[in-house]
Amino acid sequence: MELLRAEHLTKTYGKDENVVAALNDVSLTINKGEFVAIIGASGSGKSTLLHMLGGVDRPTSGTVLIDGKDIFKQNDEQLAIFRRREIGLVYQFFNLIPVLSVVENITMPVLLDHRKVNRDRLRELLNLLGLKEKRNAFPSQLSGGQQQRVAIGRALINAPTILLADEPTGNLDSKNSQEVVELLKYSNQKYNQTTVLITHDENVALQAKRIITIRDGRIQHDEVIRK
Repeated sequence: MELLRAEHLTKTYGKDENVVAALNDVSLTINKGEFVAIIGASGSGKSTLLHMLGGVDRPTSGTVLIDGKDIFKQNDEQLAIFRRREIGLVYQFFNLIPVLSVVENITMPVLLDHRKVNRDRLRELLNLLGLKEKRNAFPSQLSGGQQQRVAIGRALINAPTILLADEPTGNLDSKNSQEVVELLKYSNQKYNQTTVLITHDENVALQAKRIITIRDGRIQHDEVIRK
């Protein structure tokens, strides 16, 4: 079942003869429960595409529909609420709040929404992420791999429609990188969590079910590698 559709996405920067196209007429669809890797060299446009799909940045032209809804018809405040509730975002840099504990960092999106934390969901995530014994620790007391797991928990706490991960292993060694990818795969399978992963690492990309290759702001190749 189709969950996300991007139509003719273009993103340009600059004016007149200095215009640079970061994305150039990109269209794609992603189904519910898919695990998709978007791969490309630095500057290829893959992170720009991810930001468009997640409503982090608005395109110069084109549309993104999630569950049939054009997300860019919302104003900035509505879009921020939509992102917080429906989009889980994980970045290369963990962006944890240093004065908050593991649990407080994970539950931050719920508290910002003035909603009650689902304690069963939180407990399940802490177990899934291997952070049960670290629930009261602060970021400075965690390894890089543990901090990235906290960031993944924060992205998953609201049971988002889509999880978007931008180079989530880029700051980690090979062991922790593989653990993070395994967590994303497990979340995809356990929750039927639609997941889009940005990476420049072909070995990471090959663990997804579908690989989209971006070059010079365009989709060069799109292949399902496993069902």
